[in-house]
Formats: sequence, structure tokens, C-alpha cells
Amino acid sequence: MSQRIVIIGNGIAGVTAARFIRKKSNHSITVISSESEYFFSRTALMYVFMGHMKFEHIKPYEDWFWKKNKINLAFDMVKSVSFSEKKVTLGKGEIIAYDKLIIATGSKSKQLGCSGENLNGVHTLYSLQDLARLDESSSDKSNAVIIGGGLVGIELAEMLHSRGIRVEFLIREDAYWRDVLALEEAELISRHIKKYGITLRCDTQVKAFIGNSTNEVESVITNDDQNITCDLACVAVGVIPNVDFLRNTELKIESGILVNQYLETNIPDIFAIGDCAQIINPDPGRKKIEPVWYAGKFMGEVVANTICGNSMEYHPGNWYNSAKFFDIEYQVYGYVPNEKTSETEWFYWEDSGTEKSMRLVWSKNNNSFLGIQTLGIRVSHPVIDSWISKKIKIGQVIIGLEKINFDPEFFTRHEKKIRNQFKKEFPELMRSKELTT
Repeated sequence: MSQRIVIIGNGIAGVTAARFIRKKSNHSITVISSESEYFFSRTALMYVFMGHMKFEHIKPYEDWFWKKNKINLAFDMVKSVSFSEKKVTLGKGEIIAYDKLIIATGSKSKQLGCSGENLNGVHTLYSLQDLARLDESSSDKSNAVIIGGGLVGIELAEMLHSRGIRVEFLIREDAYWRDVLALEEAELISRHIKKYGITLRCDTQVKAFIGNSTNEVESVITNDDQNITCDLACVAVGVIPNVDFLRNTELKIESGILVNQYLETNIPDIFAIGDCAQIINPDPGRKKIEPVWYAGKFMGEVVANTICGNSMEYHPGNWYNSAKFFDIEYQVYGYVPNEKTSETEWFYWEDSGTEKSMRLVWSKNNNSFLGIQTLGIRVSHPVIDSWISKKIKIGQVIIGLEKINFDPEFFTRHEKKIRNQFKKEFPELMRSKELTT
């Protein structure tokens, strides 16, 4: 029996749900978004800003795709949702009825909450509208301050640097992304950032933005009362679920919309997926909210299966993520903390001349492999994922390093150097007994 499926949000989670529902059914599908009429790759926005791509290049599907596949697109904001009447009211007054509703509203940028944050020239970067405002505002600017040392912060640094704007990068940690990376990797990336002529100020926070007589930002005041002159400021202190318009409803919300393993909310026929969803009981090694592309994509597949009669639980497997810091590629698989714990041991190798590194983590209890983190070295996801799941011994990982090299034809091999250093530091883990038990 055909049902009316309404999806709020056309990011990777919502669009994946729509595509898989269409593959599996003849349900009526409507996707609502006020950000853009058509789905685009959010991770590629920086390349549009830098001139490497045009917006049409980051749309994975041609505009005709949606009509051909009978997926209705509503380019409007959601004004309200009536769960009792199963209706969504849009900003222009249109009312859309549904049988099942999927909320996939994504994230929004966090604010600092300090004075002057609403001055002209103070920006965040998440949405397409954010990019357009930054593009226009930065056209005649020469000095920028970026606040926040995460992935968006370094993207902004690269974007503005590409336009010849002098950048001061302010982070509260003692090295870049130190709340995620161990000290060695954080310092390696910090050195790399500085190589581009970017001023990196560590242990620094902003307590106020100062404007001029025309309400334009002209400086920031730091926690140690330094006044840093700028004509552009970007706040990149993370994201939070975009759920404020639903907070005064029957929907149970903490940071995000609470969902079970089937991505069901507390209200029948209502699902939440992607960045706005908060898993009540996440799998071991996973967080309650994970604003990463592949998690949203998989959630879309899961909810599509459930709606189409094949109930499916959300189990995303071992954690992984990747990014790029200017010229250095980053990969992480499994459990790699930023500090060694009492239950874990780790090994770190760095080839400082080429800005490449590898960190391996294993259990002190039984020497089972827990995770790997690399900078500048591409490794194979399927092989590593299998090793983590099988809980193989760390010694076996060292012996089999060649198996994880992602592209041996085009990349310099480092396995021999890594293996030799590991044997010197942990000779007891290379004995035959430790490799097999």
C-alpha cells in the first residue's frame, strides 16, 4: 500500500532515504529544504569558494533526476509540524500531509555567545547561505581571524589564504585539534599550518568582537586582553543539531532528537536521521551524535528499509573518519584517543621530513588491535576494519603492514621503517607466542 513519505532536509541523510525508498517502493516522496532546491555535496563547498569547482559541479545528480524518479522537491522552510494531524506547514503557507515523517535537518554552527558576534564581517561556515555571505564579505578584505581549531576552522584558513587574505588562527588548545589528536600529530599539523604563513595562536580564546562606527568588525579581544586587528572574523567552534524549531513539541529532544536503534522517535511514524539524531543507546565505540557524512548516509538506508517493510537496526560498525589539512591527508579507524589510557598501549612513528606519521593502538590486556591513525599515508579501510573486528594481535598488524597500503604503485612505502622502529620499542610483542594467542 502506497504511503505519503515527507522528509525534512535534503542533505546526505534525507536524500539517501528518499533514493532508497524510491528503489524499494512506489510511496509518494516529498523532500523539503529551505537551504537549496537541489542536493549538493557539503564537503565540497570550500572548493567552490576557492574557484576549483562551480556549484553545479558539486550536485551529485542532474536536476532532472528528481522528477524522473518521482521525488517531489519543496524549496521552502518548515514553519511548523503537527504530529497529531500528521501535517507539515511551510513558510509560504502550503500544508503537506504525511503518513510517515523523516526529520533530517542536519546541523547548524555553534555560536561563541560573546558580545559583537552579530557585527558585519563575523561569519560561520555550514550552509550554502553562509558560503555566499562569506564570498561576498571577503572580496575586499585583507586580515582575517579564525576562532576554533577543528575541521571547519582549517578549511576556512585554507579558503581565505587562497584569496591572499592574511589569516590569524586562534585555538584554545596547546596545538591544533589537540582535543582529538595526540600531541605529536597536533604539533605536526600545527607546523604544517605555519608553513603557509598562517599565524597560529594557541591557548587563545575570544571574549568579544569590536566594531567600528559602521557596525563592521575591526578587531577581537582575547582572553588575555590582546586586541587583534581584523576586517573579517570566522567562528568555527563546532556544530549542534538543527532542531530548535521542534523543541516546544511532543518530540523528545536533548542535544538532538532522541531515537532508538531503528531511528524511531518517541512519536509513532516519526523518524530522525543524520546530524540531528541522537542515538539513545549507541553501539560501543560510537557517539550519540555523529555529524559525519557516512553515518548520515547509512542512517538514510536504514530508515528506508524500515519504512519499506524490512525493519533494520542502525549499527554503523567501527568508527572511521578522514580529512585533509592543507596538503596532509588524515585517516582514523577504530579507537585512537588523544591521550594514552591505563587500558591501552600505543606506538607512534613519524617521518618528519615528509610530514607522514602512523599511530597504532592496542589493548594492554590481550594485545588486540584497537585502532590506527595516519597522516600523509593512505591505508585500506576494508583491511583495517576486518582486523579491528577480528581483534587480531598488534604483532600481526606489524607483520602485515603491506596489506594496508592503499595505493602501493604511487605512494612511497614506509613499512620497513615502521616495522623496525616497532621491533626496537616492543620486541616482546613480536615473539611467536604474542602473534598467535
